[in-house]
Amino acid sequence: MTSVTLKRVYKELPVWIVEDHHDVVCHIYRAIASRHLPLKNIKMVHLDSHPDLLIPVNMPADTVFDKEKLFSELSIENWIMPMVYAGHVSSVAWLHPYWAQQIREGEHRMAVGRDLSTTTIRVTSTDNYFLSDGLYVAEEQLENSKPLRLNVVKVNPVKASHRSPPEKKTGEDTDRWFAKRPRTEEDNSEEAGCSEPLLTCTDALQPAEGINGTSLVDDDDDDDEEGSTSYVVKIMSAFLSETEPYILDIDLDFFSCKNPFKELYTEEEYAILKELYSFRGPNPDADEEELGECVDRRVRQLEDLEAAFADLLEDDGEETVTRWASHPGMASLAQLVSSLKLKNLSPDYEMVHQAGLTCDTVELPHHISTDEEIDRLISAVQLFLKGLPKPTLVTVSRSSLDEYCPVKQVDSVQSRVLALLESMYGPLDLHKDYENSSLEIQDGQPQAS
Repeated sequence: MTSVTLKRVYKELPVWIVEDHHDVVCHIYRAIASRHLPLKNIKMVHLDSHPDLLIPVNMPADTVFDKEKLFSELSIENWIMPMVYAGHVSSVAWLHPYWAQQIREGEHRMAVGRDLSTTTIRVTSTDNYFLSDGLYVAEEQLENSKPLRLNVVKVNPVKASHRSPPEKKTGEDTDRWFAKRPRTEEDNSEEAGCSEPLLTCTDALQPAEGINGTSLVDDDDDDDEEGSTSYVVKIMSAFLSETEPYILDIDLDFFSCKNPFKELYTEEEYAILKELYSFRGPNPDADEEELGECVDRRVRQLEDLEAAFADLLEDDGEETVTRWASHPGMASLAQLVSSLKLKNLSPDYEMVHQAGLTCDTVELPHHISTDEEIDRLISAVQLFLKGLPKPTLVTVSRSSLDEYCPVKQVDSVQSRVLALLESMYGPLDLHKDYENSSLEIQDGQPQAS
């Protein structure tokens, strides 16, 4: 008789809250070790204003098989792909707010493997997100490759003007959620748009406003429109089955997001960084040879910029600046250094380089939400989670020390997210891992994401 290994089930849904997003990996590995999550082919639903799908550029691929060494190599922007190469994660749904557009909407299939020439992890995706970091290689250059299915799915906040009568099921969970939600001034005004709990306002998810401040939709929009409830649930229902375990991963900057580098540099300095780090992508119909040339060109560009700022860290005298400014595409470096030194005689050139790495094809998202919009995004998340099975594990990142989630909003957002999870899934096995950290807020020390 064939024995069957039964899946282990947590009595209460575990929720691990960390500060830096890559610190969730150890908790995911612990769930794998305890057999609550499978060893292979895990699915992840990832709510974030950033994809976090980059790769530690110079990390040997085999590092993924040394757990402690791996943890020391990870950072906030590159913690998912090593788990893919290790075989643990095979499908990721990146659910992003409408202001985050780093990867093309839709389904992407790619291989993630060990580059034969560099022994590092690389991917076969030709999306500019990967090309601009020099991460693409042709599939025949990879060994031990793993398939990755990536679904990029936009989520719009509930549009306050679209209201429907509250559902009359038991009402208990709804009342409990709304009673626990932090109260705001908007709750007592007509501007909040809802007299009922926000999660009962509507079953249509819409962006609050367009770039010019006008509504992106009108009352006749189709329910299957990109970002609507039915759109999200339809895609996610195909992504997840009712019975398979999965990770629900939430970065609190999904609800309100800063680009902290914009506060470190003037508009002029930021414009120069965009020029220095600009990425020239391949033609849409580029063949493998052209793609390879594009990546080689980009790698050389980034290596030169890294070397330049490393030199400036040692000596930013006129001779060093002039020498590097004579390199092709780096003429504006002299103007940048001059501007930086007006504010600080010893600029943090390593941080300048980190900022530049975010200025390639698409800027880091920057959208500080109003309190009312945060509520409408909370409602949006509840609406589509209602159509999905219960997750096995929830991981949450605060992202506040580096200010990707605004410091003044993070605690309020966290409270609302936890109240939402409890209203949907019952008592939580809550672990505030960030409270055990000895980290303190370091002003002006964001990392590239």
